[in-house]
Amino acid sequence: MDEDAVDGTELPDDAVQWRRDASTSRTVRLLWTFGVGTFFAAITIVVSWRLYRMASGIGAGMVIIALLAALAATVLALAATDDTERYLERLPVDVPSGTRLDRAMDAAVGTVVMGAVMSSLLGVGRYVSQNELLAVGASPFTALVTLLLPLALVALVLASFLQSVGTFDRGAQTIYLYEPKQAIDLAVIEDVSVRPIGDTAVLSLSYAQPDGQYVQGPRRLVVPPAVARDIATIVNAER
Repeated sequence: MDEDAVDGTELPDDAVQWRRDASTSRTVRLLWTFGVGTFFAAITIVVSWRLYRMASGIGAGMVIIALLAALAATVLALAATDDTERYLERLPVDVPSGTRLDRAMDAAVGTVVMGAVMSSLLGVGRYVSQNELLAVGASPFTALVTLLLPLALVALVLASFLQSVGTFDRGAQTIYLYEPKQAIDLAVIEDVSVRPIGDTAVLSLSYAQPDGQYVQGPRRLVVPPAVARDIATIVNAER
């Protein structure tokens, strides 16, 4: 059984089960963290800037900056500890646990990191504009910050696409998908290509058309690299 196998399922000796999501795939996790963190960071920067402007009117602008720095340091410290849940249990509010806590910490760390990146770009742009160091002013830096938002959306779409749960039964030469439930018989596959993406692989399947009939089924699958190689070997051996 694969190290990312779905727990609680008995499989034949020659079957491999996998789960690819933010908990088991570093690629999916990084994409999800970048996407969510960028959007949260953009919202945080807008709100923080408004609070800073309001506080500056009464001479308390540095208080907002200090609070943001302390919050960011706390988030990074919690992410670095091995027992985040134990520390959060001291708070007088209900906190998530398990996978939900992991995703919440990923989102928080992504927000801090992307907030620092976006704030740095905006700060440099403001400095360049005020000192007239570039003829175009802060436009290049503002454009980079703006470009991060559609990139974050693409990252979230990719993270969703790269998630998969399934089983490959070598003996039956069948792929079973669970989300949604589907069975793919390798006998109807006439060609397959493998494209590695990080710690996953994307299979492109070409279906045979017996008697000119269209065979329904997914044309692309996301599986672990080892499973992709096994499927490609079997299909190529049958050609």
